[in-house]
Amino acid sequence: MRAEWFKNAGATGGMASRRGFLKAGAGAAGGLVLGFMLPGGGRLARAAEAKPVVYAPNAFVRVAPDDTVTVIVNRLEFGQGVHTALPMVIADELDADWRQMRSELAPAGDVYKDPVFGMQITGGSGTIAHSFTQYREVGARARAMLVAAAAQQWNVDPARCRTDKGTVIGPAGQKARYGALADAAARLPVPQAVTLKDQKQFRYIGKPMARLDARAKSTGSQQFGLDVKLDGCKVAVVAHPPVFGARPATFDAARARAIKGVVAVLEIPADRGGRAVAVVADGYWPAKQGRDALAIEWDTAAVEKADSARQLAQFTETSKTPGASSRKADVSKLANAPKKISAVYEFPYLAHAPMEPINCTVDLKDDACTLWVGSQFQTGDRAAAAATAGLKPEQVTLHTMMAGGGFGRRGVPTSDFIVEAVNIAKAYKAAGNTGPVKMIWSREDDIKGGYYRPSHVHRADLGLDDKGNIVAWNHVIVGQSIAAGTPFEGFMIKDGVDSTMVEGMGEPYAVPLNLSAHIAKANVPVLWWRSVGSTHTAFVMETLIDEAAHAAGADPVAYRKKLIDPKHARHHAALDLAVAKSGYGKKVLPKGHAWGVAVHESFNTVVAYVVEASIKDGAPKLHRVTAGVHCNLAVNPLTIEAQMQGAALMGLGMTLPGAAITLKDGVVEQQNFGDYVVARMNDMPHIDVHLVPSQDAPTGIGEPGLPPLAPAFANAVFRLTGKRLRKLPFDLAAA
Repeated sequence: MRAEWFKNAGATGGMASRRGFLKAGAGAAGGLVLGFMLPGGGRLARAAEAKPVVYAPNAFVRVAPDDTVTVIVNRLEFGQGVHTALPMVIADELDADWRQMRSELAPAGDVYKDPVFGMQITGGSGTIAHSFTQYREVGARARAMLVAAAAQQWNVDPARCRTDKGTVIGPAGQKARYGALADAAARLPVPQAVTLKDQKQFRYIGKPMARLDARAKSTGSQQFGLDVKLDGCKVAVVAHPPVFGARPATFDAARARAIKGVVAVLEIPADRGGRAVAVVADGYWPAKQGRDALAIEWDTAAVEKADSARQLAQFTETSKTPGASSRKADVSKLANAPKKISAVYEFPYLAHAPMEPINCTVDLKDDACTLWVGSQFQTGDRAAAAATAGLKPEQVTLHTMMAGGGFGRRGVPTSDFIVEAVNIAKAYKAAGNTGPVKMIWSREDDIKGGYYRPSHVHRADLGLDDKGNIVAWNHVIVGQSIAAGTPFEGFMIKDGVDSTMVEGMGEPYAVPLNLSAHIAKANVPVLWWRSVGSTHTAFVMETLIDEAAHAAGADPVAYRKKLIDPKHARHHAALDLAVAKSGYGKKVLPKGHAWGVAVHESFNTVVAYVVEASIKDGAPKLHRVTAGVHCNLAVNPLTIEAQMQGAALMGLGMTLPGAAITLKDGVVEQQNFGDYVVARMNDMPHIDVHLVPSQDAPTGIGEPGLPPLAPAFANAVFRLTGKRLRKLPFDLAAA
């Protein structure tokens, strides 16, 4: 299946050697329909190019006769705000009236592939960073076609026409609404070249704009994947193996079928080579009751049983030896350095725990398969569904549903839950049934279901001279690889190092860092988690730099600025902004409060935090966070502020006691929010977000707000207690 996935997801089928353009006439949906695609030039794209592909209509923007402009968003919207930001980009170049703007999520399709990654994916904080120019050009071409249509009607030079808020205005004051011009514009050729606006002309980009989906979400009318309702649809609940890869030895299907509403009990393939049992019923509750009645005895003899305590001991022992080299530096001065810092850091597995648990609705027929799912990875998920169903990808329709969070869990290289849902549909159909089936995971299924942020151990040894300068730094990381065994392995693992394990180490500091890594193996499925490797590397880097500043007797901000290479001007700007806005070094804090500082770059965006914390009832308490953010051009400052607030709260969640996934005898010990802690409203500090002004192309924002929060908080705790926190979640007693 991996080979089939890579063949189908390798991003060659939808790539052209030059820009390919698409337009459809009024017969398709009424009005002007325009879209285009860029060649795949990113790291996920193959080098070989394919012939241009003829795509279906309605690609990126539809101008309807009633003047509404619908933007088709080529990503998943799961809270990050792309349902508004990408329409803003098109609206500006189109000169549209914002009141007429609408947005829809794109289905799986070649035309919707990320122009850098070469596949349809929402990840790597890449939506605006990768599609900003793409969507600007779509808007500019649509505008040019509308102007040309008006000029043709008025028999004037298009260059003498202008546009304003959804209207073309002629040289003699003639006016024509976009909606009235849409059919005529659709019949004109798509311009090969367009001139984009100067940023000074932006009407929407850079302004705080209310979200297009705010009303639907706040009134409860927004439809998520979990809300899909189809005629004749049944609900499936799955009994997963308690140990990853295990199989049922026995189960009582008759007891489950005795539950009113249960229509089928199906044994199906499970992730990682295991087997599971699905109960299909008229609704969720009878399906769950049926599952509870199965009385399954599991055969776990043939699978490894991971154990967190044993794994930590193994990782710690392994960290004492050098791993595969990631970055080389001379550490000969370490032995005789006047000052030394030695530290071992521990990081647990983490669950994504989105508010909407995993779900997928499948309607499987002999020659077609239709899915309704909140997918971060439409290209891969459609290919996996096709391979599972024994169909071609073009026979699979994947409708992208709005999702209630994901943080990476809905973008899995194995497409585990998609494959599971299609396997249920296959077994259901093979048993003589017809109609769609909606698979729903419970919260417990979600917490215990795997694909966690990997656990890691870091071992660091630093040497400082008598002036506090770092003269040697030897560093070893041990952890599972996210990429190993996936189609990404070939380019993400080089010379034995998974790039996600070491990202964020070293830069922007001019330090002699000798870095190596060990890839460990464990029977625990792992995956990227919001900000990927920076979830742990930022904590290590920023607490160690802070510790070095203390050893040098230096102010932690001044010490960082001295160490940050001058070429990293964005780091200086973000840090300076956070410091200035927080009042650090000038404002007198309340008694028992202390400052903490951290700065980190991820996904080409720099975030600096200055935090204010205290110890309350024996536990660390975060009161205020001031953020300096350098994400270049800010498309929607309101969305960026919300993203920073959410990321900071999620970063804070990593520090809270109970924020860990642990395993004993192969079984995940946590099952719900009662024993897997996430940050709540009462944990939320006051957060002020400040953006460094910039006219450069925008960078990512969905993830960069998370990594520097925990180290800034830990650095404040040190100033309050004198204790250096070496692991997450925080444990003052063990420090």
